[in-house]
Amino acid sequence: MGPRGWARPPTGAGMNMMKRAAKATMVVVLSAVALLAQGGSGARGESPAEPRPPVRVATAALRDIPVTFSAVGRVQAANTVLIRSRVDGPITRVLFSEGDWVREGDVLFEIDPRPYQTAVDQAEGALARDQALLASARSDFDRTAQLLNTGFASRQAYDRQAAQLAQGTAAVKVDQAALDNARLNLSFTRLLAPIGGRIGKRLVDAGNLVRASDGTALAEIVQVHPISVFFSVPQSLLNDMRVRQKTAEVEVDAATTDDRRLLAKGRLSLIGNQVDPQTGTIELKAVFANGDDVLWPGQLVEARIVIGTRHDAVTVPMTAIAPGPQGKFVYVVAADSRISVRNIATGTTADGLTVVEFGLSAGERVVVEKQDLLAPGMTITPEAASGEDVLTGQPGGRKGKPS
Repeated sequence: MGPRGWARPPTGAGMNMMKRAAKATMVVVLSAVALLAQGGSGARGESPAEPRPPVRVATAALRDIPVTFSAVGRVQAANTVLIRSRVDGPITRVLFSEGDWVREGDVLFEIDPRPYQTAVDQAEGALARDQALLASARSDFDRTAQLLNTGFASRQAYDRQAAQLAQGTAAVKVDQAALDNARLNLSFTRLLAPIGGRIGKRLVDAGNLVRASDGTALAEIVQVHPISVFFSVPQSLLNDMRVRQKTAEVEVDAATTDDRRLLAKGRLSLIGNQVDPQTGTIELKAVFANGDDVLWPGQLVEARIVIGTRHDAVTVPMTAIAPGPQGKFVYVVAADSRISVRNIATGTTADGLTVVEFGLSAGERVVVEKQDLLAPGMTITPEAASGEDVLTGQPGGRKGKPS
């Protein structure tokens, strides 16, 4: 500090540092001014082109659509058989693997056959003995009959020989029946598959003693080719279904209960013989070939039955429909490729197409994908969907979930 509190003026190195700081400040200010000038000129220029995302569209059309009724159904095997033993004894062999496909007549279990083979041998011996006695009785009877004709034998002797012949004949029949029964019991030591189908888990292991009187199930076979689905419909549909069944085969579709994906197509085979008075419904049975095993016993499915046909209905792919705050809507594509929201009311859905009751006309184009990425007023690049893509909303015909 100088005299009287005045600051001492900078000299030498201090003066040079102040000059360099002033130059740096000037550079920063000029750069900021340049950036502001560029920004201002950009704002006054034209804005960049609005993006036009490619989006696949389909055209609403008039079609004949089958009217269906849907209900939850349960899959049931065409036949279910429990394997039980008809003779007593220990299981010596198990001749299948759990979950195998078995054919009718395949051997599943073997029970110790030795006691039953012994019974067969005894029955065969008894039969041979009585057959020999019968042959002797027949010879005696024939000789007595000849002597009776010549007067050298009495009627009493003749009758006695006839009775012995009858007893021998009866004894042979009893022995034959005993032998047949012994052979039958021996055959029961080999437990055969009564039907073809898929066998479940083994319920009794080898080495265990089984008794016919216990009724213990050893395994279970279910026949799934074909397979059945049971479901119920309101009694109000009964007459329509009876009429359709008389004139043509009534189709039934089986779909998953969560995403309603089609699993199989079948036919109605049975209309129940009475209406449930508590629910006002009637039980139906549909049969499916199930060649690809998509249906499984006990599975819950959505059964859809065709109850009529809707002619000249306005339809769009079901993937075009999206949920909104005011209900279902579609994005309609104008001639200039700008999209707008159109609230609609929908009807039945069949084969990937949904009937539009009102809000849309035939010939209008609708967006079938990417609805969650779009907004009203956007301009898009429409790409026509064709074939299976129209029904699924996905390229290559891959099945998508309905909205």
